[in-house]
Amino acid sequence: MESLIFDVDGTLWDAVALVAEGWNDGLQSMGFAPHCTEQSIRPLFGKTMTEIAQVVVPGVPQEQAMEVMDRCMDGEMARLRRDPCHIFYPGVKETLTELHKTHRLFIVSNCQCGYIEAMLNASGLGPYIKDHLCFGETQTPKSQTILKLMERNALKDVVYVGDTQGDADACRDAGVPFVFAEYGFGEVPDAEVRIKALSELLTIY
Repeated sequence: MESLIFDVDGTLWDAVALVAEGWNDGLQSMGFAPHCTEQSIRPLFGKTMTEIAQVVVPGVPQEQAMEVMDRCMDGEMARLRRDPCHIFYPGVKETLTELHKTHRLFIVSNCQCGYIEAMLNASGLGPYIKDHLCFGETQTPKSQTILKLMERNALKDVVYVGDTQGDADACRDAGVPFVFAEYGFGEVPDAEVRIKALSELLTIY
């Protein structure tokens, strides 16, 4: 296996609590009641911003809902920049540092622009990630974002590491092997390759 592509939330770190606080900041700034909790938004991770907006501000016209979500994303990024971000799963930094010696490493996420950069800055892992791409840049389903990243980096021998059924479905649609991080947010009952910790990748690959 020459290259590995990673999801972020539920795979590399768990930022749900910080994100909930940031979204509440954004909701309040737009005149909405701050109703986001860690429990209520966790199932939304991995979905696109347009899908999330329909849940966070239901019944609001799409254009206005996206304005609210833009403000929520601003609040989220402000929280992530201020917080020490001690929210990485065990062994993530050490594992990526080792994998980088023998593989090319990438990130694809359904997040907004700036989120991956914030994660890389918080972790110091920027030098180990060759490239990254997100929904905020492509505005396409994750399968297409994966394929776009693969095309611009001429990737062929690659796997995707993620933690939700949506990740698994995206890999199926993109024709990419999937590794299920079962310690994350979702359930993938029929996943053929599973890991209980990211460090297991060092044994598998």
